[in-house]
Amino acid sequence: MLLRDPDLRTTAPAPPAFAWRTTGPIAAIVVITLLSLSPWYGYHRDELYFRLLGQTPAWGYFDQPPLTPLLARLSTELFGDTIVGLRIVPALCTGLLILLGAAITRELGGGRGAQTLAAAGLGTGMFPLLAGHTLLTQSADFVFWTACILFVLRALLRGDGRWWPAAGVVAGAATFNKHLIVLLIMGLVTGLLVTVGLAVKGPRAVFGDRWFWSGAALAALIASPNVLYQAVNGWPQLTMAAVLNEPINRIMYVPMLVALLSIGAFAIAVAGWLWLLRRQETRSLAIGTLMTILLGFASGGRADYVAGSVLFAFVAGCVPVTAWMAGRAARRRAVWCGLLGSSVAGIVVALPLLPLAALGHSPNEVSRESVGWPRFAAQVAGTYRALPPGTVVLTSNYGEAGALDRFAPDIPVYSGHNELWQQGPPPETARTVVTVGLPPERLRQRFELCESAGVVDHGTGVVNEEQGMPITVCSGPRTPWTTAWPDFRHAS
Repeated sequence: MLLRDPDLRTTAPAPPAFAWRTTGPIAAIVVITLLSLSPWYGYHRDELYFRLLGQTPAWGYFDQPPLTPLLARLSTELFGDTIVGLRIVPALCTGLLILLGAAITRELGGGRGAQTLAAAGLGTGMFPLLAGHTLLTQSADFVFWTACILFVLRALLRGDGRWWPAAGVVAGAATFNKHLIVLLIMGLVTGLLVTVGLAVKGPRAVFGDRWFWSGAALAALIASPNVLYQAVNGWPQLTMAAVLNEPINRIMYVPMLVALLSIGAFAIAVAGWLWLLRRQETRSLAIGTLMTILLGFASGGRADYVAGSVLFAFVAGCVPVTAWMAGRAARRRAVWCGLLGSSVAGIVVALPLLPLAALGHSPNEVSRESVGWPRFAAQVAGTYRALPPGTVVLTSNYGEAGALDRFAPDIPVYSGHNELWQQGPPPETARTVVTVGLPPERLRQRFELCESAGVVDHGTGVVNEEQGMPITVCSGPRTPWTTAWPDFRHAS
């Protein structure tokens, strides 16, 4: 019979009942809304890429682990090769995120009011809605982080080490979606070590608990295929990390942290972090949360890469904020109006609600890069079909390649971008090529003849990465494709 370690027991009371009657409907409304809006605008370039990669399942890819492309493949198989079918999984992920966030609030002692506040904040937060509307790697990553934090919290507050293996399983599985869960683990371990140094009994006992080490072993075992893939393939994740480490990430880091949910939710998150820090039983988690955010900044990553830590601070903050509101109608109105009122702008930006005329001014890159793909594919296909048999298309990025595969699947498409370069060059018999987005002056060094076939005009009026890109027809490659192919490789 399994018994709790008496050294890990806390005096925390049993958590209140889960507020299904309020959190469940909020999650359901959000999922239904996301699914209803899913056909609007169109595929995002990353969705087209995931759909393309999913056709060749693998243990890993140059720029990411295998889970999100696999989800794209399963979605098209189960729900149909449509934009709605592709977006069922992210919508469900956001619904699950809302319930997991409310569960954390409950675990910290929050009753129905606190859980409802947490669910409402997550359900109207900009990034949860963005990741719920579009199949992105963040769609599942938010769920992994929140579930891992919930299980760690249960292990610490309930004094039941059997939750450590559950946290280990989730952490290990998360590496098949993104490797960023390592930042969370490093932050949490740092928090535990710091509180051990401060002679706090609970965290000291954690490192002597066999369940803690069982969880760590499970995480390492489950994640091992990812490590093996990286080692065998020359650690491509390090290459991608260097490419993604851009100065703008650090400049926008704090503004993005604030915008992850809303200004009102961020204020609650700050209150939540301070509340966690003051409580002995949660101090390690407060320190771990801060360390994770600092590690994200130091690594040069974007703020949404560590969004799970901000989400945790927010749902934790709903507990003291709800207590502060108790019996004070004016305070309740102020908190709810502040939370939902500040969420309006994020909702409009995250969801496909803006008219195309205004979309070009939106800060939401995902929306801007989700329009015009059918027209783009038709324009390139028209150029291709006017050329002799044996012609191929060479694109500058994976979004273009994914769009052509979706809307003109009969056209042979190649690209040197990220994982697509690994799939190899065109055949040596390809003497004519339609290129999209590649600089004509660079192409003239590789081909005997290059002529302009116009520029991309996707017909929406929205200025994005594709609008105005050159379309060039080249013939007579000067060197074999196998020799020239390394020069077409690029990562971004």
